[in-house]
Amino acid sequence: MKLHGYFRSSASYRVRIALNLKGLRAEQLTHHLRKGEQRAPGYLALNPQGFVPTLEDDSGAALIQSLAIIEWLDETHPEPPLLPKDPLHRAKVRAFAQVLACDTHPVQNLKVLARLRELGLPEDKVTAWAGWANREGLAVCEVLVKHEPGPFCFGATPTLADLCLVPQLGNARRFGVDVAAFPRLLQAEAAAKAMPAFADAAPERQPDAE
Repeated sequence: MKLHGYFRSSASYRVRIALNLKGLRAEQLTHHLRKGEQRAPGYLALNPQGFVPTLEDDSGAALIQSLAIIEWLDETHPEPPLLPKDPLHRAKVRAFAQVLACDTHPVQNLKVLARLRELGLPEDKVTAWAGWANREGLAVCEVLVKHEPGPFCFGATPTLADLCLVPQLGNARRFGVDVAAFPRLLQAEAAAKAMPAFADAAPERQPDAE
């Protein structure tokens, strides 16, 4: 397999964690987002959206969108499972993940922040926007798992929810968010980061880290 990504990309980070948890190896191919390498014609032929990550399977088929990639990995390599078997619990995990991956991360990512700068917003306002987006999403997630058993988001083992949470908390800190306001999320993060699968996927441990 080949994973097209970027060390600081939250979506790539999620997939790296999933690969590690599954004990799978993938060749890492870097596309520098700040240099616009994700818009190169060769990459757009693989992923017309021009985002990372893209995962190429062993047959050369290209998969895009981190949540779809992770669920494919979970279906094709079911151990350890990243979604609960119970339909209700599975829906709750997916909902948590989508709050972050669909409603929080996209509105504070590089593309949106670049557009805000193009529209003339000063840098402090751009940073404030990103901080606001992170606080809003994390506050919802704190409520969603407040009464769920730990130490992870939904119980004794990591799920898709944790794969989305850890990168998003990293983003929040980068944008100056006081994450102490989310003690239940921090409990899940600590449990996750104690696992090599999460620690080894961290941006600072990637070969393309700047």
